[in-house]
Amino acid sequence: MSEPVSIDDLFDRRLDFPDIGAARRLARLVGIDEAKTRLTKVLGVLVNPTGPRDWAGKHHKGAATALDYLERRPPLVILAGDVGTGKTALSETVGDAVARQEKIGVTLYPLSLATRGSGRVGEMTKLLSAAFDATLSAAEKLKRSSGKASGGIIFLVDEADAVTQSRENAQMHHEDRAGVNAFIRGVDRLAEKQLPVAVVLCTNRITAIDPAVMRRAAEIFDFGRPGEKQRRAVIEEPLTELGFSSAHIDEIVRLTAGGKDGVGFTFSDLTQRLLPTLILDAYPDKPVRFERAVEILRTMQPTPRFREGKPS
Repeated sequence: MSEPVSIDDLFDRRLDFPDIGAARRLARLVGIDEAKTRLTKVLGVLVNPTGPRDWAGKHHKGAATALDYLERRPPLVILAGDVGTGKTALSETVGDAVARQEKIGVTLYPLSLATRGSGRVGEMTKLLSAAFDATLSAAEKLKRSSGKASGGIIFLVDEADAVTQSRENAQMHHEDRAGVNAFIRGVDRLAEKQLPVAVVLCTNRITAIDPAVMRRAAEIFDFGRPGEKQRRAVIEEPLTELGFSSAHIDEIVRLTAGGKDGVGFTFSDLTQRLLPTLILDAYPDKPVRFERAVEILRTMQPTPRFREGKPS
């Protein structure tokens, strides 16, 4: 790979926050409020360490040791869980909440699938190293001697197990091992320089992630399928707008709980399949009816659980 690599080759479309579109998407992620709040705080501290210092100055003067432990955490967060549980949607939009909380601009750098290479010897390692180089260079321009950065970066790796698969797997290709090493070196470089960058990994296969990567995670968020309250939080407003009564909504919530296997509907099953299907079934010449919604729902199956096989 002798040709120079541009930043556009390394990352998918970058997004600057605050952004009104991202704010709307983030607001629609109902049912995961605790994860949204906690992730916003974690990322905010990573991209702007002066925030906790200002807080300590008001509430806990002299708490230098406690703050030092907080600030020295590695700039890595892992979002893990089943498919359709909101991991990727949250990671792509939480930068808006971070930007508004910390009152700085934040840019999302989503790692391109192309960065994983085509299997040629040394390619993925070079591409990952180039991605971290580009991130480090951009972040250094944001760092200020006063401590408060002029902006922050969220380096996002979706389907992260493809990049950070455990090196303990005996059948792992040496090129993949080298790629994991390059990823770990990149995170360590960012941590050493204490730059305003947070690395976010999303994965359906938390057990496939390399132990050395896991050890570096400042936080690991576990995303499950929505429970009864969460499913209601997702569908109550749109179904009320469509004329459903509270009793009707109770029944829809019950029917989306899943069968004997306990596998209920995911967030994306509700927002990307069920609600659009109800509207399209009635469009263009009749209203959405509860009885018809139940008929449709009885024919729908929730997305199967992700089943981990042996990494290849």
